[in-house]
Amino acid sequence: MIYKFTVLSDEVDNFVRVIKIDPEATFFDLHNTILESVKYDKNQMTSFFICSDEWEKEQEVTLIEMDSSSEYDNLVMDKTKLEELLDDEKQKLLYVFDMISDRAFFIELTEIIPGKSVSKPEVVSTEGKAPQQIMAEEAITVAPKLNLDENFYGDEDFNIDELDEEGFGDMNFDDSTLFADDSKL
Repeated sequence: MIYKFTVLSDEVDNFVRVIKIDPEATFFDLHNTILESVKYDKNQMTSFFICSDEWEKEQEVTLIEMDSSSEYDNLVMDKTKLEELLDDEKQKLLYVFDMISDRAFFIELTEIIPGKSVSKPEVVSTEGKAPQQIMAEEAITVAPKLNLDENFYGDEDFNIDELDEEGFGDMNFDDSTLFADDSKL
């Protein structure tokens, strides 16, 4: 059996890679094949995510063993075979290649070919230039620094010392103020 994957990028319109690989290969084998096809350095942290039909991240398969608070098992690429998690055509995956900027390739298991085999993964189609592996520092959007001075609350006369221990000012309400005559409402 052969798995045929199509790899796309949302950053480069004409970027496509088609990879054929044995289902008994590991996610690490697929990882290496993708990196070789786009000529990326292999020294970056990466992860695969098995996705729902709407591209929502579900099970993660990491490059190295990591502690996780996820509801899913902690799976590692070199110990997880493709067939363990993928068995349906049109199955979707994300391959996050730039963890800092959360950039990824969109991958779909486009075809399962029974009765045939490949001895090693192969890239059978290459179109377009891959996006830059790591975003340049100046291209990364940084949230503006918040000005948390006394004007932060929108009142120049705000004085934090006027608040009581519970964070409320001296309001001097009694029950008659809180439960005013409802008949006027």
